[in-house]
Amino acid sequence: MNIILLSGGSGKRLWPLSNDIRSKQFIKIFKDSDGSYESMIERVYRQIRKVDSDANVTIATSKTQVSSILNLLGDKVNISVEPTRRDTFPAIVLATAYLKEKCGVSGEESVVVCPVDPYVDDDYFCALRNLADQADKGEANLVLMGIEPTFPSEKYGYIIPESEDEVSRVKTFKEKPDMKTAEGYISQGALWNGGVFAYKIKYVLERAHELIDFTDYQDLFDKYETLKKISFDYAVVEHEPVIQVMRFKGEWKDIGTWNTLTEEMSEPVIGAGVLGENCEDVHIVNELSIPILAMGMKDVVISASPQGILVSDIDASARIKTYVDKLPDRIMFADKSWGDFHVLDVSDNSMTVRVVVKPGHHMSYHSHHGRDEVWTVISGTGTVTIDGKEREVNSGDSVNIPKGTKHTVRAGESEPLVMIEIQMGTEISVEDKEKYFMDK
Repeated sequence: MNIILLSGGSGKRLWPLSNDIRSKQFIKIFKDSDGSYESMIERVYRQIRKVDSDANVTIATSKTQVSSILNLLGDKVNISVEPTRRDTFPAIVLATAYLKEKCGVSGEESVVVCPVDPYVDDDYFCALRNLADQADKGEANLVLMGIEPTFPSEKYGYIIPESEDEVSRVKTFKEKPDMKTAEGYISQGALWNGGVFAYKIKYVLERAHELIDFTDYQDLFDKYETLKKISFDYAVVEHEPVIQVMRFKGEWKDIGTWNTLTEEMSEPVIGAGVLGENCEDVHIVNELSIPILAMGMKDVVISASPQGILVSDIDASARIKTYVDKLPDRIMFADKSWGDFHVLDVSDNSMTVRVVVKPGHHMSYHSHHGRDEVWTVISGTGTVTIDGKEREVNSGDSVNIPKGTKHTVRAGESEPLVMIEIQMGTEISVEDKEKYFMDK
């Protein structure tokens, strides 16, 4: 089975656990069978492998999310990187071309496209395999998954099938309705449109060549920034006369807000927190080292991270985005392919950051033009390279890095390297970074 997972999102609705780099799918909040916490993307990837160990998984994403994906999944998956965000049609075309040209998948093979972050049971992925099998038959150019609705919802579009068969031709599509209209759709046998569909690779590439002037994957990648922003629904689905829908009757949930997320938390407190007397339906998610105590509260979510602190009525939390848009947009934490960092303190001319480098991993070889840095090793061992010269570092060692100096650090193989990084300068910015190739 070939699967393209669409990984997007700006990370506003689950603030402060998410930001513009760490979207909701990267938050470690679901408890695995061994008691450890996993993210949505790890959960989905594990479920795919459980159902189909040979599945060919490709994640279509922006370059800002690549480090988070590598941090959580390593090099287990293919990654189709969008140079810029251009909506779902260009992203799917790019990923489809990537599958054909970079992964050697035949144009006659089918591929399933779905979001990277549904909260589902394993039977959902069995249904995806059936969806691909149906696309292989060639009875329709597109085969959609229609989710049996459990209640009238204003959050989803609707698919109205021609019949009640498990696989049916699509009669029509409906945009997101109000509650009364949704009730009417359901009475007509409508299904939720969860944005899941399958097609043969050659079909989408042929359709893409009709709409985009490009020769191959590399040409498409090079001109990607010039492409029109348009969704797959508007570019393809609305113009395709031969579409089938396959019913899915299992559990399916879009966890995109705090009220839906807390419904699936296996425990009310994650991290350092205590629920005191007279607390009812209160959830705490704390990524800071200082404890949170809640008392006498009802229907409340409390969350803390280096990005900020949220205390909200659970229903009001669904309207968080408007307020988060008004807050400072500095990235206070991020997962990287080599480890992670958390900002501890910010002042006018300095920033203090806790940096963790995973065993055997290293940062890029880079320099900064607007700031000096001082690294102090808290624990672990590693090798620092400064302008081509290497030195070993251990707990307690400090390294001065003047602006303009090329530098990197590699952690030892046995344990993480933990450092406190102090940045000093009048213009401290994540954009102030120039990368270099290392000779060794």
